[in-house]
Amino acid sequence: MYHKRFEELLEIVNAITFKKIDERLLALLRKKQELTGNNILNITHEQLANELGTARVVVSRLLKQLEEMGTVRLGRNKITLM
Repeated sequence: MYHKRFEELLEIVNAITFKKIDERLLALLRKKQELTGNNILNITHEQLANELGTARVVVSRLLKQLEEMGTVRLGRNKITLM
């Protein structure tokens, strides 16, 4: 159990250090989709920002860009992955 948690910690540190925030956001959304088995995620921009360690406005801006690209559809406290 400790080994698994340590690997998760290393993965998080690696993501923060070497990946851009937009890549981290998309990876987080995909991981949540995989865990829930649902394309609709009931989560706020603030919750995502807290998990990524960034500001809500940054997450909102990136989600808007993803929506314009057709990757996600935004709703109130809801994000639908396409």
